[in-house]
Amino acid sequence: MPTRRPVLHALWSTLALVWAGLLPSAAWALDAPKGKVVLTVSGKLGASNRAGKAVFDMAMLEALPQKTFTTMTPWEKTPVKFSGPLLRDVLAAVKAQGSTLKAVALNDYKITIPLEDTTKFDLMLAHRMNDKPIPVRTKGPLFVVYPFDSNPTLQNTVYYERSIWQLGGLEID
Repeated sequence: MPTRRPVLHALWSTLALVWAGLLPSAAWALDAPKGKVVLTVSGKLGASNRAGKAVFDMAMLEALPQKTFTTMTPWEKTPVKFSGPLLRDVLAAVKAQGSTLKAVALNDYKITIPLEDTTKFDLMLAHRMNDKPIPVRTKGPLFVVYPFDSNPTLQNTVYYERSIWQLGGLEID
């Protein structure tokens, strides 16, 4: 009688990769945006919708699974409630294939984020603060934010600096 161990091992390995964010947990169609583009993803990706890049309007980002967490930040005096997709879900939608992200703000500020941060932490691509859309003048429309209160390791300048606001683009390398 054949053993089922190799099949079960393969199934558990695949589920572990999905859970870790290294494989997409769902297949999202990367349609063309219908509204104003708020995020452009380029570099090493396996899915695109515009000349080798993946572009998203707000509705496309809102169609991804949404998460919410409340955390203190060094920029506000009280805890802030953030909502949006986890960055690992955005990367799964474009089938990211690199090890680092170069995040670029609307004002051309750039920061490098290790891709492993998206699997280690619930790193969010927030589009709402305290249940309201984030205007450009107050860090929007997109803000990469770590759940600082969830882990003391995150409460230092390394992660504060990686929390880029007014995000406009991600380059996967």
